Amino acid sequence: MEINPIVIFFAAIFTNNMILANFLGMCSFIAVSSDIKTSFSLGQAVTFVLTFTTLINFIVYRYVLLPLNLEYMRFIVFIIVIAAFVQLVEMIIDRYFQTLYYALGIFLPLITVNCAILGVSLFMVIREYSLIQSVAFGVGSGLGWMLAIVAMAGIRQKIKNNPFPKGLEGPGITLIITGLMALAFIGFSGIVQIQ
Repeated sequence: MEINPIVIFFAAIFTNNMILANFLGMCSFIAVSSDIKTSFSLGQAVTFVLTFTTLINFIVYRYVLLPLNLEYMRFIVFIIVIAAFVQLVEMIIDRYFQTLYYALGIFLPLITVNCAILGVSLFMVIREYSLIQSVAFGVGSGLGWMLAIVAMAGIRQKIKNNPFPKGLEGPGITLIITGLMALAFIGFSGIVQIQ
């Protein structure tokens, strides 16, 4: 039975969220999630990159690697596609959106090594999604990642001035909040789930 792309889209946002269900893309999630505006901008960049690299990787995998029996090369090829696309996005943001470029700083090139982006391409292959399903999964995963990082930034700004034990400051409390957010998102699993 083929899963409807709309179901895949919403599942990728809520029940199969790359951060909260698979814990992929945590490095930039923890580092950048202290400011809502920066988190939203990075979330938009990740969504944009996820959407187009999923599409490109689908085409490359289905129409180049499979016909040539080179599917074992998918990791290397997917990483090359992601790196090239992120480099292109970085050059465009540097050229036309200087403030955003400086706000994102080192984390913009780190989108290349964001394991959520590679994870989406690999899940797309493992689950044997069609082109429409893959794009829905890529867009939904990006929006889910953005939702999680913006929510985390909002929570971190709200609790910034609250006293915490020394051991929980910074990444400690961020990981605890991430775990609580993941538990909250599990509540959506009865609505829609993809495997």
